[in-house]
Amino acid sequence: MIPNLGSGHPSEPVVDHILRWPGIQRVPSAKVAMFIAKNFLEPELCAVLMDRIDTKRRPSTLADANGDYAFRTSETCDLDPEDAMTVELKRRMIAMTGLDPTHGEPMQGQRYDIGQEFKAHTDYFEPQGQDFAKYCSVSGQRTWTVMLYLNDVEAGGATRFKAIDKIVQPEVGKVLAWNNLRPDGSPNPSTIHHAMKVRAGTKYVITQWFRERPWGW
Repeated sequence: MIPNLGSGHPSEPVVDHILRWPGIQRVPSAKVAMFIAKNFLEPELCAVLMDRIDTKRRPSTLADANGDYAFRTSETCDLDPEDAMTVELKRRMIAMTGLDPTHGEPMQGQRYDIGQEFKAHTDYFEPQGQDFAKYCSVSGQRTWTVMLYLNDVEAGGATRFKAIDKIVQPEVGKVLAWNNLRPDGSPNPSTIHHAMKVRAGTKYVITQWFRERPWGW
């Protein structure tokens, strides 16, 4: 039976649970709780999900573009929560993290073509930001991010965490999970990351964010 670890704060029970996942590796950093595992999802299922993203993609949006409208140039797909593939993928993410599924946002896929990127950003919402109340008044802050890479990319497309000097290369079925908050529950600026430009090929990822409270909008 999967334990229900709620929102993921405090993080220690989640970390302990994740470390029991087969093949998981903890990124050696005192600044961020981050984990990577290969072969989280079979290539055949990754291919199905890439097809879903291709079919329903739309331009990605931003909570705050800071006046830079080339800040995020990817495309996004809102995955159908009733689709069998989405249900299975979320089941695995919950099994790996132990987090409460009701705290998960709607799952999204992203597609990056040549030249597209998402410049350095954090997944949490800035508490002093003008839209903080709009995005966080119901469900609270983002706690954990679980990202799944669906394909190898010919060139480029890595995820760079500059503050901890870590670059994660796209790879079929690889999962990456990290805590967006510090141990005291405050936003962790060391989680800043850059979805680097794709230089050849296309990049597909799926992202599942979790919140402090059950999801609502």
